[in-house]
Amino acid sequence: MTDKSYKGYDIILFDLDGTLTDSGAGIINSVKYALRTNGDDIPDESVLLKFIGPPLWESFETFCGFSHEKACGLVELYREYYREKGLFENAVYDGVEKMLSDLKAQGKRLAVATSKPEMFSVRILEHFGLAEYFENITGATLDGTRIEKADVIACALERCGADKDSRVLMVGDRKHDILGAHKNNIPCAAVLYGYGTREEFEEYGADYIVKEPSEIAVLAAQEEGK
Repeated sequence: MTDKSYKGYDIILFDLDGTLTDSGAGIINSVKYALRTNGDDIPDESVLLKFIGPPLWESFETFCGFSHEKACGLVELYREYYREKGLFENAVYDGVEKMLSDLKAQGKRLAVATSKPEMFSVRILEHFGLAEYFENITGATLDGTRIEKADVIACALERCGADKDSRVLMVGDRKHDILGAHKNNIPCAAVLYGYGTREEFEEYGADYIVKEPSEIAVLAAQEEGK
């Protein structure tokens, strides 16, 4: 944990799904496609919603009870639909672009750290005209060599050239963002407008909980002792 008496941050890392964009429809439709194509039963909507945020293979294992081998096969089927259709069954949250613009106006450095494959993340952010706000977009690798959120965050930090004196904040909407940030010794602001809950954020020790995108710009700008 970091000293929360100082809330000014120079580098802001953002999750993508549930933080910058509402990607629920595309993810759920891709999961349904994978399960249907493989001849598996499709779970209730309440279960499908849990797939938004965590690494896909982990979700197929945890929420469907599949082996790691089968989960990896379903991820490949998922990508068949996602790369053609699911990618753009998506929308930018209200207030996100203004928040990013405000942060850039403050002189903040912005980057993306997401469990979504990097190639898909770049396409999404370019499609919605948000890529220009970020100095790097770091995601998971398709070959599985970088899939854990902590590893994605570590890679994003390296690409930013962050060191021990850098003031870095992770912004996300699920426990994986909090745990990944803390493993890299940086704080995490969890957003309530995404797919996580206040109970989840409190259980996993989010450093800040924010309701709206505009609060992120305010948090990043605050000076020591304010």
